[in-house]
Amino acid sequence: MKILYAIQGTGNGHVSRAREIVPLLQQYGHLDLLISGTQADVSLSQPLTYQKHGFSFIFGKKGGVDYLETYKTMNLWQLLRDIRSLPLKQYDLIVNDFEPVSAWACKLQKLESVSLSHQCAFISPKTPRPKKWNYAEWLFKYYAPATQHVGFHFEKYADFIHTPVIRSEIRNMETQNLGHFTVYLPAYHDQFLLQYFRQIKEVSWQIFSKHTQKEYTEGNIIVKPIQNEAFNYSLATGAGLLTGGGFEGPAEALFMGKKVMMIPMKGQYEQQCNAISAGRLGVPVLQKIDDSFTSKVKQWIGSDQQIKVDFPDETAQIIANTVSRYAKKP
Repeated sequence: MKILYAIQGTGNGHVSRAREIVPLLQQYGHLDLLISGTQADVSLSQPLTYQKHGFSFIFGKKGGVDYLETYKTMNLWQLLRDIRSLPLKQYDLIVNDFEPVSAWACKLQKLESVSLSHQCAFISPKTPRPKKWNYAEWLFKYYAPATQHVGFHFEKYADFIHTPVIRSEIRNMETQNLGHFTVYLPAYHDQFLLQYFRQIKEVSWQIFSKHTQKEYTEGNIIVKPIQNEAFNYSLATGAGLLTGGGFEGPAEALFMGKKVMMIPMKGQYEQQCNAISAGRLGVPVLQKIDDSFTSKVKQWIGSDQQIKVDFPDETAQIIANTVSRYAKKP
C-alpha cells in the first residue's frame, strides 16, 4: 500500500500530532510525507517527499496575525502550480491534516481523501463556537476540503470526533511540580511579554518564544527559543501552562494534570472556538493582555484549579480503522 500524509506547517500542533501518527501509518505500507506552510518550530524526524510553500498566516508580535507579513509571504501562483502538479493517483490512501495543496489537488483529480485533523471537528454543528457567525467557517469547509473526516477535540461532540492525540513522548514522561510556569504565546514578542511578567514575582516563568534564537534570563524569567524536548520538559516539571488558543498544547498540559490558562489570538476564529471548548472544561480564558492581566494571572496562580480529563490512547486504533475503511481496495 502507498500512503500520502499531508501536514499543515502553520503552528506546531499539526506537526506535533504527526510525530505520533507517522510511525503508525508506516506500519501499513510505504509512506510519503508532504508539509506545506512556513510557521512550524518543530519538525519530523522522517524525510519529506514534498515540501510546499502552501498558505500560512504569519504570527504577529502583539497577540494577532501579522496581515502585512502574511500578504508578503503569500504566493498564490505557486500555490496553484503546486495544486495542479502534485501527482496523487499513485496513492492508495491520502490522509490530510488541514493541508491545502494536497486537499485541492485531490478535489481537482476527483480523488478521495481523509481529513485527520482538529479543524475538521468543526464540520459538526455540535462543536462549540461563538454564537455570531464568522467568515472563518468557510475556512473550515474550503481551506482543505476532504471526502471523509476523522476529527479531534477536547470532547467527543459527534461520532467522528475523538479526544486529542497525546504523543507517546508526553504519555510516558514523569511529571512533577518544581514550581515554575511555562508560557507559550507565539503571537506575542518576548519583549512585550516581559513588561507584564516582571510584575509577577511570586513564581518563576519559562517563556518559549518564536522571536528569539538565544536563551536569556531576566530575574525570575527565562526566555527560550522553541525546542520540542525543552518545552516538553518544562511542561512536565512545571505547575502550569499559560498559552494561546491552540489545541494540542492545552490538551497535553491538561493530560499531565497541569493548570492551564488560555489567551486566544485576536481575530483568530478557530482559537476563539477552542477557548470556548476549553472553558467548558474549566480552563480560564483571557481575551487580551491589558492592565488587568497581572492581577488575573496572579489569581490563577493562587487558584486550586484541578481539571480531570479522560484522553485515552486510541490513536493506533483510529489509524487502523482509517486504513481499513478508506484505503483503495485492490
